[in-house]
Amino acid sequence: MTAAQDLVPLPEDPLTEVAAAVLGDGHHVVLDLLDVVRHHGGPPVDVVRAGDDLLPRLAHENALEQALLLARQVLRPGGLFVAAVPELDKLGRLRPTAPPPKVSGRGPERQVTVQLWDWAADGESYALEVVRLVRGAGTWEVANTVSTRHRVLSPEQMSASLTDAGFGAVQRLSPAECGHPLPVWVAVAPA
Repeated sequence: MTAAQDLVPLPEDPLTEVAAAVLGDGHHVVLDLLDVVRHHGGPPVDVVRAGDDLLPRLAHENALEQALLLARQVLRPGGLFVAAVPELDKLGRLRPTAPPPKVSGRGPERQVTVQLWDWAADGESYALEVVRLVRGAGTWEVANTVSTRHRVLSPEQMSASLTDAGFGAVQRLSPAECGHPLPVWVAVAPA
């Protein structure tokens, strides 16, 4: 989502499904965390959402605190911040080089996404390279690659960051509870 939009759960988007389940029926407006700066000063929104690797990337860039403060400011009182955050704090000791590939689509529309991890010596951060493969003329082709660095965020760090930004009712939902492959954090803007 690139701008504030009506909150309509999209297929395979557990973040908006979680927000809709918490807020209930009615007209709700959702904004992606990447769009809060452009929206700042606009009308308050009901939900700010953050995708899978955004918060660890912002943490690595020392921008997480500011992003959470901006998210809280654009939310209406009682609005929700919803974010999927990988929990890799225990993996920092093991330093795996990649999770299993993610396969989506069927037949000629099938795509494979592979992540490659290069861990820092202290296990507190890692370089992430994402490679997306698509079916070409009889072979697989690289559609695109993205490289970033991420800081490992523990559940305790996430809870503290959201609380320090002024959110209340901070809650971590397990993948079984929310339908997302990663834990999802839900926090409420103060009234």
